[in-house]
Amino acid sequence: MHPLHDYISKQLAERLKARKVVVWYDVRREFASFTAELRGSARTSDEAVPVTVSGMAARLTEYDGSMFELRAVVEPFVCGDAPAECIIVYLPGCERDRHGSVLMELEKAGDCYEPQLKRLARNVLRQRYTDGVIDEMLAPERVSYEDLARASSDISSTEPPSVLKSIFHSTSGNEGIIASWLASDERDAEIEAKEATRELVKLVRSKLGLELPDDATLPKLRSITLRYGLAGEFRCELSGTPPSVLDAIPAPKTKDEEGAVRELAHQLRSKFSDVYPAMADRVEAELGLRDALVPAGTLGSIDTFRFEESVLLAHCGDLVAEKKFDQALEIIGGREHSFWLDRDVGRKAQWEACRRMAELGSLGVAVRAAVGKAGGDANAWIGAYAAKDGWFRLDQAQRRLEAWVANLDDEPEERPLGVVRGVYEDACRVMADGFTRALVAAKWTVSPSLHQTRIYSEIVSKQPKPVAYFFVDAMRFEMGVELSERLPKSVEVSVRPAVCALPSITPIGMAALQPGASSSFSVVEQAGTLGAKIDDAFLPDLAARKKFAAARVPGLADIALDELLSLQPSRLAKKIEGAQVIIVRSQEIDHAGERGFTFQARQVMDTVIDNLARAIRKLSAAGVEHSVLTADHGHLFFPSDRDESMRIDPPGGDEIDLHRRCWIGRGGATPAGCVRVTASALGYESDLDFVFPVGSGVFKAGGDLAFHHGGPSLQEMLIPVVTVRMKAREAERANAGPVTATGLPDAVTNRIFSVTIQLDGKNLSLFSNELVVRPLLISVGKQVGGVGMAVDGDFDRATGCVKLQAGKPVTVAFLLSDESSPSLRVVVQDPTTDAELYRSPTDIPVRLGV
Repeated sequence: MHPLHDYISKQLAERLKARKVVVWYDVRREFASFTAELRGSARTSDEAVPVTVSGMAARLTEYDGSMFELRAVVEPFVCGDAPAECIIVYLPGCERDRHGSVLMELEKAGDCYEPQLKRLARNVLRQRYTDGVIDEMLAPERVSYEDLARASSDISSTEPPSVLKSIFHSTSGNEGIIASWLASDERDAEIEAKEATRELVKLVRSKLGLELPDDATLPKLRSITLRYGLAGEFRCELSGTPPSVLDAIPAPKTKDEEGAVRELAHQLRSKFSDVYPAMADRVEAELGLRDALVPAGTLGSIDTFRFEESVLLAHCGDLVAEKKFDQALEIIGGREHSFWLDRDVGRKAQWEACRRMAELGSLGVAVRAAVGKAGGDANAWIGAYAAKDGWFRLDQAQRRLEAWVANLDDEPEERPLGVVRGVYEDACRVMADGFTRALVAAKWTVSPSLHQTRIYSEIVSKQPKPVAYFFVDAMRFEMGVELSERLPKSVEVSVRPAVCALPSITPIGMAALQPGASSSFSVVEQAGTLGAKIDDAFLPDLAARKKFAAARVPGLADIALDELLSLQPSRLAKKIEGAQVIIVRSQEIDHAGERGFTFQARQVMDTVIDNLARAIRKLSAAGVEHSVLTADHGHLFFPSDRDESMRIDPPGGDEIDLHRRCWIGRGGATPAGCVRVTASALGYESDLDFVFPVGSGVFKAGGDLAFHHGGPSLQEMLIPVVTVRMKAREAERANAGPVTATGLPDAVTNRIFSVTIQLDGKNLSLFSNELVVRPLLISVGKQVGGVGMAVDGDFDRATGCVKLQAGKPVTVAFLLSDESSPSLRVVVQDPTTDAELYRSPTDIPVRLGV
């Protein structure tokens, strides 16, 4: 036969397989020749004749004036529970009666078929011709089955086979041919040599509805078509009136043409992504769209042109500045996988900054409202702050924003950033004011809550030995929660809040963590020096505290976090050999903050969390299964210090010590906006007085600090107690892991840079096609950065983990947080086991500013 017959036979066979009976209405008698081909001879009787349909045996019955006669002929084959044979009931010249047909039972039980010859023929003809040629072939009203059979045949045709299809032989689909031609002029010479320009013009007219000039050159035709296609998609996406610069560009007239224009633009972006930016930028410039002042609110969900991304980002910034945070988040969420952002990590970083601003603003408004409704019960305030979805999330969002901004080469727009910082500071001020007044009302007693002085006796001493006891200077509660989320899923971990001793400064808080503090603890002054007293021991500094702990705890080891991370496993095992309690000290947060290095402090706060998690895992490998992590105090941290006019004059009197958030001494005056409490009211055997700002204010204490602690705010007083059990195991490392990485830089010259990672399905088990991984930046055993964003992959911002699917590359944007690192390596870990799935083969030098 011929391709048209074979195609129709296949359609019939599929219907027969599904329902066994096909009632075929052919109003225009278009398929009479096809049924004659099925019979193989002229019709001689009314009987159901045997035929073969695409290799399937069936019987063909045909209408010849009487529906009742036709039903009687079919009845013997369908009278049973199921048709005895496949039946084709062909009704030429008959229109289907949808309400009272004599063949209703057959139609309901079987399949009612009402095909159109031209539509079926188009699908067949596309094997040899482009749509423009097909349109001309199908244009005559009375084109027949025989005509179309000849056109589809390999041996004869009224039209020569498509020249374009032979030129673009590796391209599928008509939109694909147009997209390939628009993306490159490398086939222009062949198109001209084979005189295929006319066919190309027909194809563009047929698919896109664009009338091209007959006498234009191929470059001119390409330019016109490209402008039409991209402007058409842009216009289709707009929700408002198109800018006047598009008036000279015709618009698609039908839904089919709109769909073809959208498909064309999509293929250009997806299949020719390397050249699409230059094409789109050229059209954008030719039309003057960047200067057309298109309202951001009218732009659609697809960024056809580069200017749309910048307009929308500015719009989101304006929404944040206007405190319309949820509207901004909705737009940002819809732009996470924009074509332009996926190819420009710097711009994507700006959008991520905007998202973090909007999240912080939204949380700030919600927390501010909740705080305004809080009562006077100090324990209820603690519960509200430390609950699973508590107020602490506000501080977490603020830290994440400030850490991100600190890593950007260009800060976000000043106005929206200033607004969300103001929202956060306002919430902190109201929270600090309300909690301080609740403490005063409770006479500074919060007995149901765990107090810092009881952490050693009630938690650390009861852990199986050996146990690691982490002292993390200035780690606030929200950081402890995030630490617990970054540990492997197999780890047993719990987080609870504890109330630190006042004043919330290092000498007092670190002393309160010592053994024996639960039974005897005071804040006293000796010879003009402030310190804590446990029994008869005066502990004013680190040396005194280390000596005290060594005397109280047999088999004690003491090590700094930085040293622990840099030690080889064998040397670490030797250092802690025989120790029952291993104290691990981390001072990175407090040191960076107290020294006034605001920028550095913002970076350090994020990396300390990951390095604490690495330390826990490293101790586990050395046989220390149990760890308790806590802090001496928390902190308030703002992007800039208080203006001099906003600082509070200290009380005067007999001043023993002065910090930004507390005054310690005797006598003096209590400044406005401050509260005074005696040492005895705090349970100390001392004659000292303490004066604290009620809100988030600071004393005039010298220096230029945005980092504050010492006072009674929730952020300063509420510390985390993280209890961890990680089973001892050998350090795991995959020799040939299933993850590969490409695009590694020769040198790190920006704090944010991208690398593409991929899961290799060949190295996975038969039933695994996805894996959650944690990509890191490591330098001399210490984490110096992690992932901040991911392109085309599921990214968990809380844990820094990315979900990979086999064979699908994911581009991750790393944030280098420790600029002091001379070099680093890219490492990809399994977060459940810490096994290394990938490690870059050589050190990558860090050359920021190069």
